[in-house]
Amino acid sequence: MKITIEADQFKADVSLTEFIEKKVIKLDHYYDKIIDAHVILKLENAGQVKDKVAELILNIPGDTIVSKETNKTFESAIDEGVDNIKRQLIKRKEKMRETN
Repeated sequence: MKITIEADQFKADVSLTEFIEKKVIKLDHYYDKIIDAHVILKLENAGQVKDKVAELILNIPGDTIVSKETNKTFESAIDEGVDNIKRQLIKRKEKMRETN
């Protein structure tokens, strides 16, 4: 799986990119046909407490799965986004099993 990380309005440090890659790679365990993953990190509403936005876009055969989470830190936003995508992948896999 190819993982692309894009930081909007700032430069993501190495530890953050490694954290993201580690989390996103684990999604292969739930759905092995993931083509690629695109992660977009943004700062929104700079005065707010929860101003870190992480958007995860997964391309799988025939579909795109998207999760957008906002939190105090990018790490917690990524955690929530990965959990959301994980649930979507599990649900999709169960539907595929039911149709076969």
